[in-house]
Amino acid sequence: MSFGDPNNPYGQQQGQQPGYGHPQQSPQGVPPQQGYGYPAAPAYGGGYPGAPMEMPGGVKAARVMLWVIAGLQVIGLALLVLGLAAVQKLKDDPSLKADSNFDAVTKFGTGMIYALIVLAILFLAGAIWGAIQCGKGGSGARVGLIVLSSLTIVFSLYPWFPLSLIHLVLAILVLVFVAKSDGAAWFKRPRV
Repeated sequence: MSFGDPNNPYGQQQGQQPGYGHPQQSPQGVPPQQGYGYPAAPAYGGGYPGAPMEMPGGVKAARVMLWVIAGLQVIGLALLVLGLAAVQKLKDDPSLKADSNFDAVTKFGTGMIYALIVLAILFLAGAIWGAIQCGKGGSGARVGLIVLSSLTIVFSLYPWFPLSLIHLVLAILVLVFVAKSDGAAWFKRPRV
């Protein structure tokens, strides 16, 4: 007896006898497909259960922007180190050592440059951490990225606005892309 094409969703399933209303188990232990027509489409963004979810484009863009911010931090860090070397060289100038005002200014300037170097290293480490966490996910990583972006926006606005315009724009975009609903779904997805 022929059962027809086994791939035809409208045809009679193999393993079923005519007249019986209940499905039988196939030899592999999987019940045959119920109903007619094509199988149900997967949910948007999630795919089939257990299938890996693809990183949304906004999160990919945020990851690239975080790497750009890290690169800009490296450049800024190099400029700060060069500035520190220049201040140290001016401190050693014998004609300026006699001026007490210059000594006070260089002490304050040196301390300020050291503080800026520490701040630049912290933001560099934060940008690298954030870029790495974009691939791993986790709701804590998302919150950390939102906080990092917010702090970058604040520090880009106040003391060095014209110089930090690129940082400001990139931090705003990272904040928006991570906070969007597809970014939230990416960071809240179950990880294997």
